[in-house]
Amino acid sequence: MDIIKTYVVAVFMGVALFSCNEQDAEFKTELLKTPDGLTITAEIYEAQSDAPVILLFHQAGFSRGEYRSIAPRLKALGFTCISIDQRSGGEVNGVINKAFAEASEQGKGTQYVDAYPDMEFLFKHAKERYPDQHILIWGSSYSASLALVLAAEFPEDISAALTFSPGAYFEFKGMAIAEHAEKVACPIFMTSSKEEAPARMEIFNAIPHDLKTYFTPELEGYHGSKALWPEHEGNALYWEAVEAFLMEVRHSI
Repeated sequence: MDIIKTYVVAVFMGVALFSCNEQDAEFKTELLKTPDGLTITAEIYEAQSDAPVILLFHQAGFSRGEYRSIAPRLKALGFTCISIDQRSGGEVNGVINKAFAEASEQGKGTQYVDAYPDMEFLFKHAKERYPDQHILIWGSSYSASLALVLAAEFPEDISAALTFSPGAYFEFKGMAIAEHAEKVACPIFMTSSKEEAPARMEIFNAIPHDLKTYFTPELEGYHGSKALWPEHEGNALYWEAVEAFLMEVRHSI
């Protein structure tokens, strides 16, 4: 699959299941318990039983609410989606990040890198929960950088990664994000605002294969996954690029 382009959980330890009447019951809410005892709120958008699964990770200062308008569209495309609160975050679209609040109360770390175990936990949980489905990961801002780390750590188990505004925000395990990107084997979609694009090329160019797409918007664009929100100008062009990538991946797996 040649799609290079340039465009102008640990174990499932505990679950509480709730009915949800928001979004016309587009999702159900579950509480997952991490190995270090933190409660992670997950919103699950179930497509057909054999659907590929996309794990949705939010940006800095946000919550799972970042995906309230995005996940239903991905579900309509035939993907089951799980969005979670990571312990580094806040509130967005009226959705409070409960993991951040609980981690703060318990004195647990809430920096960007502290969220990586939450992402790895969800990935391992999804592998156990959907053993026959392909797993894709999706990150926004700092979690896009960590998604590249996750893809590098599990090259045989992640079918693709979509990364919105990844950056050299930190080192992880003593390595720059571009160094982690050098170990990524799966197809990658990367995008950002137009202004951010040149700085992201170091990471994009470090990915050692041609199964990668970088979408640069013709308009100014936005930082992170909120570029896809319906109220943001140019969202349709971002969606066109995302859907093209997802369909290409889906046909190849």
